[in-house]
Amino acid sequence: MERILRMLAAGLFVLLAAGAASALDIRSAVIRVDYPQLAPISRFDLKPEDMGFAGAMLAVEDNATTGQFLGHTFANETVAVPPEEAEAALDRLAAEGIRIFVILANAEDTLRLADRAGPDALVINAGSPAESLREDQCRANLLHVAPSQAMLADAVAQFSVWKGWKRWFLVHGSNPADQDVAEAYRQAARKFGLTVAEEREFEDTGGSRRSDSGHVLVQQRLPVFMQEAEEHDVVVAADASDVFAPYLPFHLWSPRPVMGAAGLRPVSFHASHEAWGATQFQTRFEKLTGRYVREEDYQAWLALRVVGETVTRAASDDIATLRAYALGDAFELAAFKGQKVTFRPWNGQLRQPILLFDGRITVSVSPQDGFLHQTSPLDTMGRDQPETACTAFD
Repeated sequence: MERILRMLAAGLFVLLAAGAASALDIRSAVIRVDYPQLAPISRFDLKPEDMGFAGAMLAVEDNATTGQFLGHTFANETVAVPPEEAEAALDRLAAEGIRIFVILANAEDTLRLADRAGPDALVINAGSPAESLREDQCRANLLHVAPSQAMLADAVAQFSVWKGWKRWFLVHGSNPADQDVAEAYRQAARKFGLTVAEEREFEDTGGSRRSDSGHVLVQQRLPVFMQEAEEHDVVVAADASDVFAPYLPFHLWSPRPVMGAAGLRPVSFHASHEAWGATQFQTRFEKLTGRYVREEDYQAWLALRVVGETVTRAASDDIATLRAYALGDAFELAAFKGQKVTFRPWNGQLRQPILLFDGRITVSVSPQDGFLHQTSPLDTMGRDQPETACTAFD
């Protein structure tokens, strides 16, 4: 019933607002770059072959629901490639006339593909949280629906303030990605008046994480590694490499809550989230795919829903027009998070609530109550306009 009402409301808007607008054929592509990886710590974390693509498929269905009232059609291609073949894949798609690309890749490859696509394309980052893509390496043709690392860290920091956990024990990995996450948490602590009482680095010594020697060694090292720390209220884990954090909550020396890469985790979405109409989203996704949704699926869905909503409202397939509308004050999109999401016009980042997830339920949602902003409480998370180094959107 809810979906039928949504279809009728969307159709009524289209008929009233767009009148006799001409039908449009919208083509897009999702490019997922696959990297060599160690086996995950848990088999529950094995990545499905259609990761990200399944969310895109649902988005095309949703876009078609509204598009049918105007005769608009939406088609999407999905391509999974290793890094060395990513540019060739984009070139092939561009040669076919596709100008809208959703990218699931790391920061380096997302930037490389955005530059390859050029100013006449609309590229949407649905994978990388790297702050550099929104700051000194931002591009005018690149929008971001994946939350930035600063947004994720700020979401954790706000909850920590709300709980009164003001002293952090920050534990980070030794890999470059871990260091980037750790820096985001340092900045979040300073931003919200928290204290990093102590900071330690857990060295990644390599090896198979799923072998007996691998996980046993990590679990044996952790209690001793964590002992004799400065007094703290909470442990914050920065472990983008997934080396030690999953073992952390039950291998502490002093029992404390854990947040960040384990315990209470900041996520864009998760499969148990049911508030604000998310149940119908979850049900449709599971019926379509036979599995639970992942963050990558949600972010790919969100990227193509941005395309669908922008095409419908702007009544255009012109890339410059779509980009301008998405960044404008009139754009908004329902995203099953309790409020409409919008883009920051200074760096192309989608404002959105961040769910705090403990592995089974949504424990809380940031921004937390009491964190105010002159424009939107959502701008209390991530780089605000006075702080940005991005100049591509000026």
